[in-house]
Amino acid sequence: MDYDNICKYLAEEYPSEFVSWLLSDEATDIQVLKTELSAEPIRADSLTLLQTGNRILHIEFQTLPASDPPLPFRMLDYWVRLYRQYRCPIVQVVIFLKSTTSEAVFIEQFAATNTRHRYRVIRLWEQEPAPLLANPALLPFATLAKSNTPNDLLEQVVAQIDMIEEPEQRGNLAACVEVLAGLRFSENLIRQFLREEVMQESVTYQSIIQKGRREGKKEEALSLIVRQLARRLGAVDQQMQVRIQQLPIAQLEELGEALLDFTAPTDLAVWLEEHQS
Repeated sequence: MDYDNICKYLAEEYPSEFVSWLLSDEATDIQVLKTELSAEPIRADSLTLLQTGNRILHIEFQTLPASDPPLPFRMLDYWVRLYRQYRCPIVQVVIFLKSTTSEAVFIEQFAATNTRHRYRVIRLWEQEPAPLLANPALLPFATLAKSNTPNDLLEQVVAQIDMIEEPEQRGNLAACVEVLAGLRFSENLIRQFLREEVMQESVTYQSIIQKGRREGKKEEALSLIVRQLARRLGAVDQQMQVRIQQLPIAQLEELGEALLDFTAPTDLAVWLEEHQS
Protein backbone atom coordinates (compact mmCIF):
# COMPACT_ATOMS: atom_id res chain seq x y z
CA MET A 1 0.00 0.00 0.00
CA ASP A 2 2.93 2.35 0.62
CA TYR A 3 3.87 2.00 -3.05
CA ASP A 4 0.43 3.15 -4.19
CA ASN A 5 0.51 6.23 -1.98
CA ILE A 6 4.03 7.18 -3.05
CA CYS A 7 3.08 6.93 -6.75
CA LYS A 8 -0.10 8.92 -6.20
CA TYR A 9 1.85 11.57 -4.28
CA LEU A 10 4.39 11.94 -7.10
CA ALA A 11 1.76 12.19 -9.87
CA GLU A 12 -0.27 14.78 -7.98
CA GLU A 13 2.74 16.77 -6.76
CA TYR A 14 4.31 16.90 -10.24
CA PRO A 15 1.37 16.71 -12.70
CA SER A 16 3.07 18.57 -15.56
CA GLU A 17 6.04 16.18 -15.46
CA PHE A 18 3.74 13.16 -15.71
CA VAL A 19 1.71 14.71 -18.53
CA SER A 20 4.96 15.44 -20.39
CA TRP A 21 6.23 11.87 -19.84
CA LEU A 22 3.03 10.01 -20.71
CA LEU A 23 1.42 12.32 -23.28
CA SER A 24 4.47 14.13 -24.72
CA ASP A 25 2.53 17.31 -23.91
CA GLU A 26 4.14 20.39 -22.33
CA ALA A 27 0.83 21.72 -20.97
CA THR A 28 1.03 23.62 -17.70
CA ASP A 29 -2.68 24.21 -17.03
CA ILE A 30 -3.35 20.86 -15.36
CA GLN A 31 -6.00 20.04 -12.78
CA VAL A 32 -5.87 17.07 -10.41
CA LEU A 33 -9.37 15.59 -10.33
CA LYS A 34 -11.00 13.92 -7.36
CA THR A 35 -10.87 10.14 -7.74
CA GLU A 36 -14.41 9.38 -6.70
CA LEU A 37 -17.21 9.01 -9.21
CA SER A 38 -20.88 8.17 -9.09
CA ALA A 39 -22.06 4.67 -8.10
CA GLU A 40 -19.40 2.58 -6.35
CA PRO A 41 -16.48 4.77 -5.20
CA ILE A 42 -13.45 4.41 -7.43
CA ARG A 43 -10.28 3.03 -5.80
CA ALA A 44 -8.46 6.23 -4.92
CA ASP A 45 -5.29 4.62 -3.52
CA SER A 46 -3.57 3.64 -6.75
CA LEU A 47 -4.80 5.97 -9.50
CA THR A 48 -4.54 9.61 -10.43
CA LEU A 49 -6.72 11.66 -12.76
CA LEU A 50 -5.12 14.70 -14.42
CA GLN A 51 -7.14 16.99 -16.66
CA THR A 52 -5.26 19.05 -19.22
CA GLY A 53 -7.29 21.05 -21.71
CA ASN A 54 -10.25 18.96 -22.84
CA ARG A 55 -8.57 15.65 -22.04
CA ILE A 56 -8.15 13.45 -18.97
CA LEU A 57 -5.05 11.38 -18.21
CA HIS A 58 -5.96 8.41 -16.02
CA ILE A 59 -2.85 6.85 -14.47
CA GLU A 60 -3.24 3.48 -12.75
CA PHE A 61 -0.27 2.22 -10.70
CA GLN A 62 0.03 -1.54 -10.15
CA THR A 63 2.66 -3.34 -8.12
CA LEU A 64 1.56 -6.74 -9.45
CA PRO A 65 -1.07 -7.74 -12.05
CA ALA A 66 -3.39 -9.55 -9.62
CA SER A 67 -6.67 -7.66 -9.29
CA ASP A 68 -10.27 -8.30 -8.26
CA PRO A 69 -12.13 -7.55 -10.44
CA PRO A 70 -9.56 -8.15 -13.20
CA LEU A 71 -7.66 -5.05 -14.29
CA PRO A 72 -8.95 -4.97 -17.91
CA PHE A 73 -12.55 -4.89 -16.69
CA ARG A 74 -11.71 -2.20 -14.13
CA MET A 75 -10.15 -0.03 -16.84
CA LEU A 76 -13.32 -0.30 -18.94
CA ASP A 77 -15.45 0.45 -15.88
CA TYR A 78 -13.36 3.52 -15.00
CA TRP A 79 -13.49 4.76 -18.60
CA VAL A 80 -17.28 4.48 -18.77
CA ARG A 81 -17.78 6.33 -15.50
CA LEU A 82 -15.25 9.01 -16.39
CA TYR A 83 -16.76 9.54 -19.83
CA ARG A 84 -20.29 9.67 -18.41
CA GLN A 85 -19.22 12.49 -16.07
CA TYR A 86 -16.76 14.50 -18.19
CA ARG A 87 -17.64 13.66 -21.84
CA CYS A 88 -14.11 14.25 -23.12
CA PRO A 89 -11.20 12.16 -24.47
CA ILE A 90 -9.65 9.91 -21.80
CA VAL A 91 -6.14 8.49 -22.05
CA GLN A 92 -5.60 5.53 -19.72
CA VAL A 93 -2.11 4.37 -18.75
CA VAL A 94 -1.37 1.41 -16.49
CA ILE A 95 2.12 1.49 -14.98
CA PHE A 96 3.37 -1.84 -13.63
CA LEU A 97 6.10 -1.27 -11.07
CA LYS A 98 7.57 -4.65 -10.15
CA SER A 99 9.17 -6.96 -12.70
CA THR A 100 7.21 -10.15 -13.34
CA THR A 101 6.83 -12.76 -16.07
CA SER A 102 3.05 -12.95 -15.59
CA GLU A 103 1.15 -12.85 -18.88
CA ALA A 104 -1.32 -10.44 -17.26
CA VAL A 105 1.09 -7.50 -17.59
CA PHE A 106 0.99 -7.87 -21.38
CA ILE A 107 -2.79 -7.51 -21.61
CA GLU A 108 -3.72 -4.09 -22.99
CA GLN A 109 -7.43 -4.43 -23.58
CA PHE A 110 -10.74 -5.67 -22.25
CA ALA A 111 -12.48 -8.02 -24.69
CA ALA A 112 -15.89 -9.65 -24.37
CA THR A 113 -18.27 -10.55 -27.21
CA ASN A 114 -18.53 -7.34 -29.29
CA THR A 115 -16.83 -5.08 -26.74
CA ARG A 116 -13.21 -3.99 -27.11
CA HIS A 117 -11.58 -1.41 -24.86
CA ARG A 118 -7.88 -0.59 -25.15
CA TYR A 119 -5.51 1.17 -22.78
CA ARG A 120 -1.76 1.74 -22.66
CA VAL A 121 0.56 -0.37 -20.49
CA ILE A 122 4.02 0.61 -19.27
CA ARG A 123 6.23 -2.06 -17.71
CA LEU A 124 8.86 -0.04 -15.88
CA TRP A 125 11.50 -2.76 -16.06
CA GLU A 126 11.41 -2.41 -19.89
CA GLN A 127 11.83 1.38 -19.90
CA GLU A 128 15.13 3.05 -20.70
CA PRO A 129 16.31 4.89 -17.58
CA ALA A 130 17.69 8.03 -19.30
CA PRO A 131 14.35 9.94 -19.62
CA LEU A 132 13.51 9.12 -16.00
CA LEU A 133 16.94 10.15 -14.73
CA ALA A 134 16.62 13.48 -16.56
CA ASN A 135 13.47 14.49 -14.67
CA PRO A 136 13.68 14.91 -10.86
CA ALA A 137 9.99 14.04 -10.41
CA LEU A 138 10.54 10.67 -12.10
CA LEU A 139 13.75 9.69 -10.29
CA PRO A 140 11.95 7.25 -7.93
CA PHE A 141 10.66 5.33 -10.98
CA ALA A 142 14.15 5.26 -12.53
CA THR A 143 15.23 2.81 -9.81
CA LEU A 144 12.91 0.22 -11.42
CA ALA A 145 13.91 0.88 -15.05
CA LYS A 146 15.79 -1.37 -17.48
CA SER A 147 19.41 -2.04 -16.50
CA ASN A 148 22.04 -4.75 -16.72
CA THR A 149 23.73 -3.23 -13.67
CA PRO A 150 20.88 -2.21 -11.35
CA ASN A 151 23.19 -1.28 -8.46
CA ASP A 152 24.90 1.28 -10.71
CA LEU A 153 21.47 2.60 -11.70
CA LEU A 154 20.52 3.08 -8.06
CA GLU A 155 23.78 4.94 -7.50
CA GLN A 156 22.97 7.22 -10.47
CA VAL A 157 19.53 7.96 -9.05
CA VAL A 158 20.96 8.90 -5.66
CA ALA A 159 23.58 11.11 -7.32
CA GLN A 160 20.79 12.99 -9.11
CA ILE A 161 18.87 13.34 -5.85
CA ASP A 162 21.94 14.85 -4.18
CA MET A 163 22.10 17.49 -6.93
CA ILE A 164 18.64 18.88 -6.07
CA GLU A 165 19.25 22.21 -4.34
CA GLU A 166 15.95 22.73 -2.49
CA PRO A 167 16.16 20.71 0.77
CA GLU A 168 12.46 19.83 1.11
CA GLN A 169 12.16 18.61 -2.48
CA ARG A 170 15.41 16.66 -2.12
CA GLY A 171 14.17 15.01 1.07
CA ASN A 172 10.74 14.16 -0.32
CA LEU A 173 12.13 12.60 -3.49
CA ALA A 174 14.79 10.70 -1.54
CA ALA A 175 12.01 9.24 0.64
CA CYS A 176 10.07 8.21 -2.47
CA VAL A 177 13.21 6.60 -3.90
CA GLU A 178 13.67 4.63 -0.70
CA VAL A 179 10.13 3.20 -0.87
CA LEU A 180 9.95 2.35 -4.59
CA ALA A 181 13.51 1.03 -4.75
CA GLY A 182 12.39 -1.51 -2.15
CA LEU A 183 10.60 -3.35 -4.95
CA ARG A 184 13.99 -4.20 -6.44
CA PHE A 185 16.73 -3.75 -3.85
CA SER A 186 17.35 -4.81 -0.26
CA GLU A 187 16.82 -2.26 2.48
CA ASN A 188 20.46 -2.47 3.51
CA LEU A 189 21.68 -1.66 0.00
CA ILE A 190 19.30 1.29 -0.32
CA ARG A 191 20.46 2.72 2.99
CA GLN A 192 24.09 2.39 1.87
CA PHE A 193 23.37 4.86 -0.92
CA LEU A 194 20.83 7.21 0.71
CA ARG A 195 22.16 9.51 3.40
CA GLU A 196 20.04 9.62 6.58
CA GLU A 197 20.23 13.42 6.82
CA VAL A 198 18.66 13.71 3.36
CA MET A 199 15.78 11.46 4.44
CA GLN A 200 15.17 13.69 7.46
CA GLU A 201 14.56 16.65 5.15
CA SER A 202 11.27 15.10 4.00
CA VAL A 203 8.20 16.73 5.57
CA THR A 204 5.64 14.57 3.73
CA TYR A 205 7.24 11.13 3.93
CA GLN A 206 5.87 10.12 7.32
CA SER A 207 2.33 11.26 6.48
CA ILE A 208 2.39 9.20 3.27
CA ILE A 209 3.63 6.11 5.10
CA GLN A 210 1.12 6.49 7.94
CA LYS A 211 -1.72 6.83 5.43
CA GLY A 212 -0.60 3.63 3.73
CA ARG A 213 -0.51 1.79 7.05
CA ARG A 214 -4.04 2.93 7.93
CA GLU A 215 -5.36 1.85 4.53
CA GLY A 216 -3.54 -1.47 4.79
CA LYS A 217 -5.13 -2.11 8.18
CA LYS A 218 -8.59 -1.36 6.79
CA GLU A 219 -8.02 -3.63 3.77
CA GLU A 220 -6.99 -6.52 6.04
CA ALA A 221 -10.05 -5.99 8.29
CA LEU A 222 -12.37 -5.80 5.29
CA SER A 223 -11.00 -9.01 3.77
CA LEU A 224 -11.40 -10.88 7.08
CA ILE A 225 -14.98 -9.67 7.63
CA VAL A 226 -16.12 -10.57 4.11
CA ARG A 227 -14.72 -14.10 4.59
CA GLN A 228 -16.42 -14.44 7.97
CA LEU A 229 -19.74 -13.24 6.59
CA ALA A 230 -19.50 -15.67 3.68
CA ARG A 231 -18.93 -18.59 6.06
CA ARG A 232 -21.78 -17.52 8.34
CA LEU A 233 -24.40 -16.27 5.88
CA GLY A 234 -23.27 -17.50 2.47
CA ALA A 235 -22.17 -15.26 -0.39
CA VAL A 236 -22.63 -11.54 0.32
CA ASP A 237 -24.20 -9.74 -2.64
CA GLN A 238 -22.32 -6.94 -4.42
CA GLN A 239 -24.49 -4.13 -3.06
CA MET A 240 -23.86 -5.21 0.53
CA GLN A 241 -20.11 -5.53 -0.15
CA VAL A 242 -20.04 -1.94 -1.44
CA ARG A 243 -21.77 -0.71 1.72
CA ILE A 244 -19.32 -2.63 3.90
CA GLN A 245 -16.35 -1.15 2.00
CA GLN A 246 -17.58 2.33 2.87
CA LEU A 247 -17.39 1.69 6.62
CA PRO A 248 -14.52 3.34 8.54
CA ILE A 249 -12.10 1.05 10.34
CA ALA A 250 -13.80 1.53 13.73
CA GLN A 251 -17.18 0.36 12.38
CA LEU A 252 -15.54 -2.55 10.59
CA GLU A 253 -14.23 -3.69 13.95
CA GLU A 254 -17.75 -3.35 15.42
CA LEU A 255 -19.17 -5.40 12.55
CA GLY A 256 -16.54 -8.07 13.17
CA GLU A 257 -17.96 -8.57 16.65
CA ALA A 258 -21.63 -8.19 15.71
CA LEU A 259 -21.57 -10.74 12.88
CA LEU A 260 -20.94 -13.52 15.40
CA ASP A 261 -24.63 -13.20 16.32
CA PHE A 262 -25.94 -13.05 12.73
CA THR A 263 -28.09 -15.97 11.58
CA ALA A 264 -29.51 -14.60 8.30
CA PRO A 265 -28.60 -12.02 5.61
CA THR A 266 -31.34 -9.75 7.00
CA ASP A 267 -29.28 -9.39 10.19
CA LEU A 268 -26.48 -7.83 8.17
CA ALA A 269 -28.92 -5.53 6.35
CA VAL A 270 -30.44 -4.35 9.63
CA TRP A 271 -27.00 -3.73 11.17
CA LEU A 272 -25.90 -1.64 8.18
CA GLU A 273 -29.10 0.42 8.30
CA GLU A 274 -28.48 1.16 11.96
CA HIS A 275 -24.81 2.09 11.53
CA GLN A 276 -24.80 3.94 8.19
CA SER A 277 -26.36 7.33 7.78
